[in-house]
Amino acid sequence: MEDLVHGLINVALGRDGGRRDGDRAQDSPAIDQASRSTWAEVVSSGQDENEESFSGYSRKEGGEGTTDGGWETVGHKKERHPSRRSEEGEGRSDEGWETVGHKKEHRPSRRSEEEEVGGGWQTAGREKHHQKKIPVDNWHKYKQPPVEQEYIHEADHGLNIEPSREELAELSAACSKLWDLDSNRLIPGKDYEIDCGEGKKVYQKEDVASESLFRWLNDDIFRRPTYGRFCSLLDNYNPNEGYKEVVTPQEKHEQDAFIEEISRTAPIRYLHKYLVSNGIAPEDYKEFKRMMINLWFGLHGRGGGSSCSSAFEHVFVGEIKGRGKNEVSGFHNWIQFYMEEAKGNVDYQGYVFPRRRGQCPDSETQLLTLQFEWNGILKSVSSSFIGVSPEFEIALYTLCFFMGGEDNHILLGPYAVNIKCYRLGNDRIGSVFPIAES
Repeated sequence: MEDLVHGLINVALGRDGGRRDGDRAQDSPAIDQASRSTWAEVVSSGQDENEESFSGYSRKEGGEGTTDGGWETVGHKKERHPSRRSEEGEGRSDEGWETVGHKKEHRPSRRSEEEEVGGGWQTAGREKHHQKKIPVDNWHKYKQPPVEQEYIHEADHGLNIEPSREELAELSAACSKLWDLDSNRLIPGKDYEIDCGEGKKVYQKEDVASESLFRWLNDDIFRRPTYGRFCSLLDNYNPNEGYKEVVTPQEKHEQDAFIEEISRTAPIRYLHKYLVSNGIAPEDYKEFKRMMINLWFGLHGRGGGSSCSSAFEHVFVGEIKGRGKNEVSGFHNWIQFYMEEAKGNVDYQGYVFPRRRGQCPDSETQLLTLQFEWNGILKSVSSSFIGVSPEFEIALYTLCFFMGGEDNHILLGPYAVNIKCYRLGNDRIGSVFPIAES
């Protein structure tokens, strides 16, 4: 009877085993909260530093999470932490992804890089950089022999890819037609956004860009066939000039498959017809594709070494001159820039002032003169198209190489451009890149 009375008293007072219901109601969320963490907390904890380089990208081993196709997926659930929001930002779930920490923060006691791996993608972000999603070696199918791969059907049906008399007579008109045929070009504000930051003179060395160049890029861009195949090529090279390149069978498959893919697009089909009309390319399309493979991926000497460089590596990937020079050469592609910036290898340091006032670039700009560091080495002045497709650049530079001279003054949409083209002998591209003109 006495025990029953004490029991009734405990119930009346809200006690249960020495704990009030109110306490349990308060503590339970805290316990549940402590047992979980957002992705930002996982990567900021500094507890798992074991990272492995895998095909040019970072792969994270160990720690919490589940594996998916050999990759680790962590922290997909969105959690609110009022006491941490100003430090880590708010997460947003998007197709199984959590994007955290868009605001620039300086956290010297934490890991300088945040990354997420899952579903073949990695979310990366450093102190200066917005977080970005980059593909992480999800190109396994591209390593198969080209005949075993799947390709898009010929794209852009209905477009006129026959060169006109005017275009055959004037290189600028032909290049302008290529610009119009680039239906795979990205749209600023819809597919991506850049932050040009502040401007500077070429000789100025200080960093005047407080943020990264790319604010964001839509996830589906790298799922487009020509973009995806282009990306599969970027990790095939030693960036140090003069070191002999060893091309594996898988890398050769990627090269062949890339040319096969872009050869189905309007810019490359137009290029073929144009070169055939001028007696430069064979009419047989298979022979033409072999010519393109040799032009862009054939190895040649550079920097004192033999078989150590190619047109594709120099123009699109970039090379580092050594032997006391420590200079970046080539590297004129926006996709490579985005990838390297996302991984923290590129530090955008501002755009270079145009020759004429009132023409400063903005977020809509698709031709940019800029300054940056790559792997800690400064490139004082460089230039690149922004948002154009891989097939457009290949077609444009090939056309100027065969039909133009060292300087090729052309109009591309709203841009007056000089396509600078340097040759190695008569049949090799030494370098080719755009220069914005006033």
